Amino acid sequence: MSDTTQRVAVVTGASRGIGRAVALRLADPKRANRHVVLSARSEGPLNDLKAVIEAAGGKATVLAVDVGDAKALQTAVDSVAERLGRLDILVNNAGITKDGLALRMSDEDWDLVLDTNLKSAFVATRAAARHMMRGRFGRIVNISSTSGVVGNAGQANYAAAKAGMIGLTKTIARELGAKGITCNALAPGFITTDMTDNLPQNIKDDLQKMIAVRRLGTPEDIAAAVEYLTSEESGFLTGQCLVVDGGMTMA
Repeated sequence: MSDTTQRVAVVTGASRGIGRAVALRLADPKRANRHVVLSARSEGPLNDLKAVIEAAGGKATVLAVDVGDAKALQTAVDSVAERLGRLDILVNNAGITKDGLALRMSDEDWDLVLDTNLKSAFVATRAAARHMMRGRFGRIVNISSTSGVVGNAGQANYAAAKAGMIGLTKTIARELGAKGITCNALAPGFITTDMTDNLPQNIKDDLQKMIAVRRLGTPEDIAAAVEYLTSEESGFLTGQCLVVDGGMTMA
């Protein structure tokens, strides 16, 4: 069993992009110093990340699971508390895109994105919350998107899932606040990940002109916000959606 005095954080979609940056930040012994459970479908990249974290003096556990499989995800989350003695933090980050205009979008692409991006957050939250309630402490962070705040052409499924995460966030915050559990959402704007690396440079230049700080965001920008929302100091902040987009969508 792990050292039960160290808070345990589960990060889904941890193998790349925002999830990887969040895992590194939370596991950093000079920062949050959490025991981070790295979750994604493929075990190989998670083992590589675990090695990086441990080389820096942090603690990590690999938990390979397909978040689209609700039963497997439920079992996986329960196993964390059983193996490590506690579960304090959940970052629902796993997500995919299957973009296309609404009139051409198949039912399969709609269902796949909603199951992976939204249903998985509900299933993981439901499982984790039971363990958090025992310790009277919990921090749940749902990684939404500006697409879920303002919509985005060609992303009916993705925007609906991300908007749903915000509604889920507010509901969980109301239901579990009295138990010492907070739930907040983050809505990243355009972030430099492998999902945006393939954009033509002229498109990236146009995007930067739309952003008040005149740059695309980084996974580390999001990870810094997650660190605060999962900290002891954030206990009076719940049910909120923090938009981290460099001022792109501000009203």
